[in-house]
This record gives sequence, structure tokens and C-alpha cells, in this order.
Amino acid sequence: MSKGKYYLTTPIYYVNAAPHIGHAYTTIAAETIARFKRMRGYDVTLTTGTDEHGTKVERAAAAQGKTPREFVDLISQEFRSQWEKLGLEIDRFQRTTAQNHAKLVNALFNACCENGYIYKGTYTGLYAVVSESFVTDAKPGDIDPETGKPYEEVTEENYFFKLSAFTERLLEFYDQNPDFIQPEIRRNEVLAFVKQGLSDLSITRTSIKWGIPVEADPSHVFYVWFDALTTYISAIEDRKDELWPADLHLIGKEILRFHAVYWPAFLMAAGWPLPKRIFAHGWLLFENDKMSKSRGNIVRPTPIAEVMGVDALRYFLLREIVFGQDGSFSFDALVGRYNSDLANGLGNLASRTLNMIQQYRDGLIPSPPGDQVIADFATKAASAALEAYERFEFSRALEQIWSIISAVDKFIVERAPWKLAKDTSGEAKQRLDETLYTAAEGLRLVCALASPVLPQSMQTTWNQLGFTQPVSAINGEELRWGQLRAGQKIGTIAPVFPRLDPKPTIERMQELEQVEKNRQAALVGKPSDTAPAAPATPEANADLISIDDFSKVDLRVGEVKSAEPVKGADKLLHLKVDIGEAEPRTIVAGIALAYKPEQLIGRKVVIVTNLAPRKLRGLTSQGMIVAASTEGGLPVLAGFHEDIPVGARLK
Repeated sequence: MSKGKYYLTTPIYYVNAAPHIGHAYTTIAAETIARFKRMRGYDVTLTTGTDEHGTKVERAAAAQGKTPREFVDLISQEFRSQWEKLGLEIDRFQRTTAQNHAKLVNALFNACCENGYIYKGTYTGLYAVVSESFVTDAKPGDIDPETGKPYEEVTEENYFFKLSAFTERLLEFYDQNPDFIQPEIRRNEVLAFVKQGLSDLSITRTSIKWGIPVEADPSHVFYVWFDALTTYISAIEDRKDELWPADLHLIGKEILRFHAVYWPAFLMAAGWPLPKRIFAHGWLLFENDKMSKSRGNIVRPTPIAEVMGVDALRYFLLREIVFGQDGSFSFDALVGRYNSDLANGLGNLASRTLNMIQQYRDGLIPSPPGDQVIADFATKAASAALEAYERFEFSRALEQIWSIISAVDKFIVERAPWKLAKDTSGEAKQRLDETLYTAAEGLRLVCALASPVLPQSMQTTWNQLGFTQPVSAINGEELRWGQLRAGQKIGTIAPVFPRLDPKPTIERMQELEQVEKNRQAALVGKPSDTAPAAPATPEANADLISIDDFSKVDLRVGEVKSAEPVKGADKLLHLKVDIGEAEPRTIVAGIALAYKPEQLIGRKVVIVTNLAPRKLRGLTSQGMIVAASTEGGLPVLAGFHEDIPVGARLK
């Protein structure tokens, strides 16, 4: 029996560039939530789509000699194609160029007008092309950090939305609905912004033509956010009464203000229902920088999927990164996590369990119930995993699931079924049956619980256990211990997560990354990296910084006084570093794969001392240790050939 509807959305992705791993991160997370909710008995609808209007699109199309329509058709199809290649199950894909969408945007505008929240005026301000918004806290000549160019000054006739009328209404709404914005840190950001007071918002433009015209005044086209946000409703217009309001908008933190302030205000003004929850996750970083087109450090998901499988990428993104916080991506971390958790962990458990059943019991599942201690442990861990899924704590859910793997692995070693199989006594036979059933039932439970994150590989393992129905068809009852039937014939055994050699695996992904990068460049009419690049001049290089910028970074010599592993984090070390202050600094550093704690005691290192403190795994890191690294390699700490006193500053 269905628990009712659950409607969730990804952002409506902007088509000024082809999709990359950042888009995939959000969409994979949303699709994982959709799979989990279906497993829990909900009728789920997942919407994504493409935002196809605005200044950036108009300029990108002109630069390629294409019409805006030709350009957006190309890029929108690229998004569709990417999700299909990644095996993502999308229920609705809506484009802002759809006819029904234009009608709904005008309906929202008209409702706001009728209720007295829109007026016509003239506006002069600095405009940020990347975010398609006016910047109120900048001065003429200020540089847009996204483009490295000055903000554009724009003067034009606009229709304005009376956002200023909603300051108190929004604050009251947030107070009455404390879970509307999550996680808590994002809610606090929005509260602080709104409490400063809101200014009226321009919602139309007359200086561009590529947009949805205002039906009552066609010289105006809608401002991109008034247009794009409405997609969440136009996508399900045929089921609007059933599905709206949305249960969840899943977004990146950079677009939080538009979703948590503008969107509810628009809907309040129109008298339309508001979504139930907005969850803003953190950035995906590459070598500690946000991935972005302007920085040129984008990674694409399909080369990873081709070399390692889609589930390897899904697992890394949702296990490695605490959802809601910023997280780092690197190819070496990806392969390391795959080998340690998937190949050596889940893959090894599946292989040894199924092969022992085949060898010792002719491929037939022995009789239940299995070992009670493992049953109790697995039941508790399964419950904790389900609770973590409900809170979108994917990393925590997977930790709980993997604790079942560890417990069963330990149980197998302690029981030594290979010895029991040689003992012909009745007691040994019974203990062997109990051992094999416990391992198989543990594997079944792990398959079911991990299937929202690992749908393809868990379906394969599910079939190897002898099930014929889809793993996605399981229900709550089947998430209890003891559901594996005695006498069930297991399927054909084959490795699901073969161990990968890091060096050739990373090299192959990097090769395919370059191929995909060049393909996407050709798609959007840009030269590929294979063409020789013109030498950059200092004036043209937006990445150069001044000596004043560099002098802001306080680099000091430190001596490591203590070092120990951080519990639950295989890459992190907790260091105490003396930099000449009254007390040693606490530093949390991602160097555990390269250095053992005892190697670091007494070592002189370089510390960035004036970074804002950051909390990692419950520890507050009061700076950053400086290390060099290459893609696919381990970090190497910066150090000194000659003696240098603690606290000395690097210049």
C-alpha cells in the first residue's frame, strides 16, 4: 500500500555549458532519495530539466553562430543523454522553452499583479552575468569573481516584484516551519540575509529578447529566476493538484537565496502553495577549488562510469562527502575508496559467501535463522541506516551498512567454515549451515539497504543470491532479518567489484576525460585542448594575484608534537603543531595515506595560520598543513633542508 506521493526536484540546470560532475552529484543524490522513498512505499516523481533563457545563453549562441534555439536544443539534449548514460531514472524532464511553461510563468505573474505585488519602474545597477542577477553590494569598476571582469552597469525599464513586503512574512514562515531550509547552517544564512531587510526585485528585462515575453507587455521578457523556478510546477502541470507542493527541492548552496527567499515570496504573492523543504548541499571541490567552467577544473562523469562503472562514482560521491558540506574529489581518492570499500569489502563478502554455498551446499541456501548475535547487530545497523537515509545522511547510512559487512566478515573468520566443511559430525554440519545462512542473509540485507546508492551492482548481486525479482521491488517487510528462504538456488557467480590497479585506471580515466572534454568543446563551438594555446599575457590572466593578495596568507614554520588517526576517516590525521604560540594548534590534515603518525613527530612543516577554523569529523582544525600532490599521487609535505625556528614566517 502506497504511503502517498513524494515529489522532489533537482535544480533546473542552466545550458550555458555542457553537464559535468557537479550536475551529476546533485542528480545522483536526488535519484538516490527517489529510490529510497520508493523502497519505503511512496509514489515518487523526480523532476529535472534545463533553464534555457537569459543573457548568457544569448551570448553563448551568438559566439557560435547559432540561434539561441539551436544552441539550447543541443545542450538540453546533452543533459538528457548524460543522465541516460549514467542510468539515472528521471520521471520528468522539463525545458523552460516548453509552451506550457511560458503560460504558467505568465499565470504566476498575473496572480502576483492581481494581488498588488508588481509594479513598473526604471532600474540602474551592476549586473552579474553568471548568476543573472543585479549586485547590490558592489561599486562601479568592481570585479565579478566568476568572470574576472567588471560588473556590467545596466539601466532599463523593468517590472518589479515587491520583495520588501515579504520580510516579516518570510521570517514568520521560517519560524513556523523550522525544517523548510536545511541543513541548519544554510537556514541561518537565509535568516541573517532576510533580517537585514529585503529590497524590491526586478523580474523582467527589456534589453534582451531571448526569454519568455510578458503577455500583457511583450517588450518585456521575464527575469531568468522568475522564469526558471516556475519549472518545478510546469513540469507536473498535468498532475499539479496531486503532486504540488513539492516535498523537496534539492539544490547547490550557491542558489539557495533564489529558492529560499525569492521563490516562496513569489508563491506567497500569488497565493500558491509553497514547497515543503529546500535542502542545499555543499560544493564539489577539485584540489580545494570549487569546480567551475571559468576555472577550467571541471571533471566529467562519463569517463569515470566507463572505466569504473556508474556505481563506483555514486558510492564515492555519497560515501566520501558528508552531504550538505563541501567535499573534495580526486581520481586517486576515487580509486582508493573503490578498492577499500567495494572490492575488498562488499565484493569480497559476496564472492566468499556465494562460493562457499556453491562448494559446500551445492548452491542451495541452508536453513535459517542464522546466528542471533549477528542478526541482532544487523537489525540495529539496518534501522540506523534507514534513519540516516531519511535525514539525507548518505555517508552515515553507508557506514552503518558497511558495519554489517565487517561484522559478517569477522564472523566468517571466527567460524572458519572451511574447517567445519571437513568435519563430518552433525554438530559441525549444523554450525556450517548456520554460518552460511548468516553470511548469505547478511549479504541479502546489505544488497537491499545499499541498492538506492548502488542500483546496478546490487541488482547483479541480488540475482547471484538467486532472486528473480528486481531489488528495487523490495518493501519494508523484506528489510527484516530472516527473509532469505532455505533451499533457494543461487545464480551464476561472477565478480561484481574486481580490484583495480590505481595507476592504469587513473591514466585511462584521464585519457577519456580529455576525449570527453574535447567532444563537449566541439559541441559548444570551442577549440579543444589539442590545439596549441596562445601565450597568456599578465593583463589577460585573471588567475594572477598581486603581492598584496599573497601577503595576506600567513605561512609559518611549525613542529608536529603529536599525531593520531581520526576515527572513522581513513585519510585524516589529528595533529598538534607548535607554531610558537602559547598552545600548539590543532590541525586536521588529509595525509594519513602518505604518512604514519610516528613519522611526523618532531617534523618541521609549513602551516597556513590565518585560515578560518573549520570543523572536520568533530575536530576544529585551526589552520592547514602545506603539501604538494599530483593527480593520482600521494601528498608530499613541504619542509626544510636547513634548521629553521618554530614560528618563523615564510615570505
